[in-house]
Amino acid sequence: MADSTVPISEQVREVVQAALEAMRVPPAEDPSPSAAAQSFEANALRTEIIRVGRKLWERQYVDGNGGNISVRLGSKYVLCTPTMLSKGDLEPADICLSDLDGNILAGDRPRTSELLLHLEIYKANPKARSVVHCHPPYATAFAFTGSAPPLGLSSEYEVFIGPVAVVGYETPGTHAFAESVRPFVHDHNTILLTNHGIVCWSDTPTHAEWLVEIMDTYCKTYLIAKQTGLPLHFMPEAKLAELLALKRRMGLPDARLAHLPEPAEPVPASSEELDRIVEQVVARLEGGS
Repeated sequence: MADSTVPISEQVREVVQAALEAMRVPPAEDPSPSAAAQSFEANALRTEIIRVGRKLWERQYVDGNGGNISVRLGSKYVLCTPTMLSKGDLEPADICLSDLDGNILAGDRPRTSELLLHLEIYKANPKARSVVHCHPPYATAFAFTGSAPPLGLSSEYEVFIGPVAVVGYETPGTHAFAESVRPFVHDHNTILLTNHGIVCWSDTPTHAEWLVEIMDTYCKTYLIAKQTGLPLHFMPEAKLAELLALKRRMGLPDARLAHLPEPAEPVPASSEELDRIVEQVVARLEGGS
């Protein structure tokens, strides 16, 4: 309970100083591989990976043992799906714990060889916390042509994905395959892998899987629209600019944002204005008007 004999401004000062001191405490070290693998967070992420794997399989975005899912665990570790297992059959014990060099630290199954692709994305872009690679049929059809669908037809696609990168073919599982995406992972969250499939990254496995759904649905709908034989109606440039501005506010990547004017910076308050605001806050806290 606050001491009523101490001015409220001094009480506020003490709280702020205590908060600043707490912020100076060094962050805790990452746990050992064994502790990380058995942590509450790891178990929750395994559950999410399994759920995403079953969605991918049910929507026919993977077949056989195809596709792979990973997610960051702290700053040193990655949970990933194993090789040679259908994404519809995943169990908690199947999920491997790896370091950022691809060394398996926990788990009985060997990790997917395509984990190298995921690790390149994590190393190149700290915002990437989860990666999904799969072979959705309509998006992969574009990958087979080495081309991307046109822009300007769907607001959802513009906001959540936008222009996708297309990388040339490299043998899956190799370092060359993994490194092929590195130049694109800052400005794109979805990449078409020529003659192979797609890879998407986001902050969670669920959100990365959403990008797969958006991408494949857009490709499917575009191909159906082309079959009508009618002209496609593209959105006006001014409306696209509005969507890009929204995308910037949401913090989503897009190569076109580099060419969009930066929003005006707010004018910082003067010292006198800050003093006046502080006085108003203290007055409110003290019961003034």
